[in-house]
Amino acid sequence: MNLLIKAEVRRLLATRMWGGLLLAAVLLGGGMIGAMALVGPENFDPPMPGLDTETGLRSILGILGITAFVPAAAGTLAVTSEYRHRTAAVTFLFAPRRGQVLVAKLATYAVVGLAYGLILGGTAAVALFTAAAARGVSLGLPAATVLALLARISVAMMVYLLVGVGMGALIRNQIAALCIVIGYLYLGEPVLMMIPGVNALYPILPGGATAALTDFTYLADAMSEQLGNGAVGLLPPAAGALLLTAYALTASAIAVIVPMRRDIT
Repeated sequence: MNLLIKAEVRRLLATRMWGGLLLAAVLLGGGMIGAMALVGPENFDPPMPGLDTETGLRSILGILGITAFVPAAAGTLAVTSEYRHRTAAVTFLFAPRRGQVLVAKLATYAVVGLAYGLILGGTAAVALFTAAAARGVSLGLPAATVLALLARISVAMMVYLLVGVGMGALIRNQIAALCIVIGYLYLGEPVLMMIPGVNALYPILPGGATAALTDFTYLADAMSEQLGNGAVGLLPPAAGALLLTAYALTASAIAVIVPMRRDIT
């Protein structure tokens, strides 16, 4: 297992993915949050509550949860690229126990996902506090609460990278896997939210679990208001994290039991 993890680390460092993830974390965390904080959410169209309110601050930081497609896509590419470039056959020739290979990938990319999340959250914190000080705005939450919320968002990014790894191992076709992962996040769940009765399942869907973990309920609340439904009841943050992890592990387990046992073509 140690050798497999070392091989995964070397494989990652030999590609441009780690650099792309680092750049994405800085741009989305420091760049996007910094720009929104400097402009002020009260100046958006439509306007949102300002940074000096709890609602406005939570909404701005929660927007980072929408960027979960970045680590999810990275995790998907990490696995499907092996099938696309025919390196999976070599991997499984030297490590025929495919379950161990996938566990090594999950362990490696759990660390990568956590690093991505910490950089994302850290740069967002620096940008937010700097922009607030420059504008002379008092944040609507204590600094400790803000940092705790960013830590939860960092965990969400890690779990979504693992979800991508699991889905990539399950689907294998790179284009199809990316379309399914990203399409579900941005089209599938919003459509489900519009169906009466089905939208009650939102808290246990990946989007609902993410909203519980990142505390970003702005979109869900807005959709509930438009549909005339009551407020969305989300899971506790810890339960949301566990549910997202369960999705990742379930996809990985199915990948080991069914598709990964097929011949590599």
